[in-house]
Amino acid sequence: MRAWWRARPAPAGRSARCATRRSKASPTLTAPDPAPLSPAPPPATEAGLPADGGLRALLAERAFVRFWCARVAGTSGNQMMMVAIGWQMYELTGSAWDLGLVGLLQFLPSVVLMLVAGHLADRHHRGRILAAALTVQTGISAVLMLGSAGGWAGRETLLGLSLLIGAAKAFQMPVQQSLLPLLVPAAKLPRAIALSSAGMQTAIIGGPAIGGFVYVAGPEAVYGVCGLLFLVGVVLTLGLRYVQPPVPKEPVNLKTVFAGLAFIRSRPAVLGAISMDLFAVLLGGATALLPIFAKDILHVGPWGLGLLRAAPAVGALALSVWLSRRPIERQVGPKMFRAVAVYGLATLVFGLSTSFWLSLAALFVAGAADMVSVVIRQSLVQLETPDAMRGRVSAVNGIFIGASNQLGEFESGATAAVLGPVGSVLLGGFGTLAVVAIWRRRFPALARRDRMTEGSASG
Repeated sequence: MRAWWRARPAPAGRSARCATRRSKASPTLTAPDPAPLSPAPPPATEAGLPADGGLRALLAERAFVRFWCARVAGTSGNQMMMVAIGWQMYELTGSAWDLGLVGLLQFLPSVVLMLVAGHLADRHHRGRILAAALTVQTGISAVLMLGSAGGWAGRETLLGLSLLIGAAKAFQMPVQQSLLPLLVPAAKLPRAIALSSAGMQTAIIGGPAIGGFVYVAGPEAVYGVCGLLFLVGVVLTLGLRYVQPPVPKEPVNLKTVFAGLAFIRSRPAVLGAISMDLFAVLLGGATALLPIFAKDILHVGPWGLGLLRAAPAVGALALSVWLSRRPIERQVGPKMFRAVAVYGLATLVFGLSTSFWLSLAALFVAGAADMVSVVIRQSLVQLETPDAMRGRVSAVNGIFIGASNQLGEFESGATAAVLGPVGSVLLGGFGTLAVVAIWRRRFPALARRDRMTEGSASG
């Protein structure tokens, strides 16, 4: 009788009420329901993927959580180390040129090594490569700590280690980007990218602030904390467990090393997203001119400069947290174009503003708009790229990002020397809006792109 009763289908309303009561009851007191004759398909989202289950389901992915913590620890350590090296260099030499050399020496290795690093990421265990890059930075922190404590870390030491830091980061960036899709299902990837970006922005905001606070105890104290953070990143990365994809059988030659460039050229939507982000940041970025605005236009001093530098990252953090809970699923192309246009308009507002709080708000909006572009671009790159190519494609993407930031600072300084800081920022804002208009005509596949997961035929 009991078996007949449990097999008999219940009315819809009663079934719902029973389900509610069962969910509140103790699992040890409730008999399991029989399995259905055929498994129901997972609910579909508008993006054409199975439902991602929300933020709680993403946080249940243990490998992703370990990776997220390792990335935040490594980024925080790197941000603190850069602040300490900059301050220490300026105390030693008092030269703005030497400060520029620190940044340049960190950028140059990425141009030389990042394509090679991407090729290695497609042929070897990505988690181990990432752990090796963090281990190198742990060693650099130890050398800097001992050299600062012993008084023998001079200008040449700081410049030489900056070059080594750039080499380690050239391997770290493409591996981090290509590793993430192996840790979560494709349906969860846009939300995972947004949450990962939130962690990055938190590290970018908090790292320099913590480094400045710890620097009161001396540069060796900062380098010691950096070393501990890098070591945490190494331990977490070595503990990652995921399915390693098969190694491609293609031969190692220049064609395979540069295959990432060829792949991006064959995908109009990916090429359009990467190149639009490159030129928008190249033209619209005003970071290099913030000291001039803080001192001569807004008259706020060093404390105001710190807030101005943090404002874009705070805006990006706020938007990335929002996108981790409400990922972009439809009209991804139009939304990316609108976000870049908002970035250009916010740049214009900042250039025209003489109010500190309005300038702060404009930079906040610019950072939030840029985060929309970043999440869409990274999602398109990762979802369009087969796993055997992800390392090389991520390396090309990393070169574009580095070029936009470094060349953007050079462009801002060069145009400011001719047009003044306000003229330079306004030119960049109008240039960004022009890029949006040109790219809409040049890349119609991206402008029409509806979903993240459309194939190359759709863009």
